[in-house]
Amino acid sequence: MAFLEGLLSLLAAFGLVCLLWLGMGWLLLPLRCPARVVLEGHGTGEYLEQAVRALLWMRRAGLWRGTVVIRDDGLDAQGRLLASTLSLRDGVRLAGEPARAGRGVE
Repeated sequence: MAFLEGLLSLLAAFGLVCLLWLGMGWLLLPLRCPARVVLEGHGTGEYLEQAVRALLWMRRAGLWRGTVVIRDDGLDAQGRLLASTLSLRDGVRLAGEPARAGRGVE
């Protein structure tokens, strides 16, 4: 019986420490984070969906409060379709046109 009480008290203490840790995280995380992640899409947009899903998971978990921007940097038709579908999600934007040769700084 003493072992069970000791185990339960350890679990309760661990739970309290976790709650305090989460509370401090919420206090230290800024209310509005202007951070923006820009993902450059090339070709068919390989790995674009996985990157967007990972960043949205971080938002849902409360670890990050920014915006995901998908920049068209030479996406083909399939890649543009994928990027426009991903941009329908909350917190994801599609921006930019494909980079063209000769459009540099003069």
